[in-house]
Amino acid sequence: MTIKPESVDDYLTQGCGRCRLGGTQECKVHPWSKELEQLRQLMLDSGLVEGIKWGVPCYCLDGKNIAVVAALKDFCSLSFFQGAGLNDPQGILEKPGPNSQAARLVKITSCSQIKTLRPALVALISQAIELQGTGFQSPKQTSDTMERPKELLDAFSKEPDFQRAFEALTPGRQRGYLLHFSGAKQAKTRSDRIEKHRSRILNGQGLQD
Repeated sequence: MTIKPESVDDYLTQGCGRCRLGGTQECKVHPWSKELEQLRQLMLDSGLVEGIKWGVPCYCLDGKNIAVVAALKDFCSLSFFQGAGLNDPQGILEKPGPNSQAARLVKITSCSQIKTLRPALVALISQAIELQGTGFQSPKQTSDTMERPKELLDAFSKEPDFQRAFEALTPGRQRGYLLHFSGAKQAKTRSDRIEKHRSRILNGQGLQD
């Protein structure tokens, strides 16, 4: 049974407790302890309130999440909840995943990198704080703006009723299917997924219904 950290000090010494390696020397937090400490200090210097959420250090303003610091296998990171709205002249922000919308992160692999990027990191943190004060929310990707995979368009052209059924689904259900279909790297897998869910779509059901 894993033990969740109750403080950032617990996180740095024990790990996030999200897998069986928590509390052991194999925990992925330990190789990045120095880098995590430096990122933590940057956040504390900014005046944000420190806490633990989702098993990782989280930094907030007036109860609103601004950023998290976390360790992964190949790097540690500073992640901004509304990173898509930040000005990033150095281009150091990345999407956590292909379907990420608002969140952006900076991948860190050494203390020397933090030293080099310190001015840019401080500027991003300051921006994030200012952005939260404005009530900014990054625009969310909707089903209307998402790209339809070619295999789905081919299916629509062969069966207009299928297209009408898909377009009659709620935006959330459409988005769920589009993410699922587009998530396959190979065309055959995309086609197989579309065919597998064809009857559900014709019946007006979502991916999780």
